[in-house]
Amino acid sequence: MTTRRAAVREILTHSDGFRSAQDIYAQMRADGAKIGLTTVYRTLQTLTESGQVDVLRTDDGECVYRACATGTHHHHLVCRDCGRTVEVAGPDVERWTEVVGAEHGFTAITHTLEIFGTCASCATTTPTG
Repeated sequence: MTTRRAAVREILTHSDGFRSAQDIYAQMRADGAKIGLTTVYRTLQTLTESGQVDVLRTDDGECVYRACATGTHHHHLVCRDCGRTVEVAGPDVERWTEVVGAEHGFTAITHTLEIFGTCASCATTTPTG
């Protein structure tokens, strides 16, 4: 693993939620790293392809990244307020996707599932009314 790749991975490892490439780039530059935004994007692509980093697309269409906590297929439960993310298994979802695919003659089924909500911490600090 290159030094730059390790630095990007380190930032993501210490983040609770997903982060944009621009955010990672800004942090690295603030920490004194001499790195270009293009290099950050390429590094994130490599880490994603190797399964070390998860990527999801926000409602605005922006890709955001997070270090994988597990090496197995998983889904994400993401807080809309603070971005806290928890990796969750979904065996029922896995079975459902295979059944739906088979019913329609599809094979080699893949899927992405992200669940968004409000975490307990944000729910207790958010005013109601």
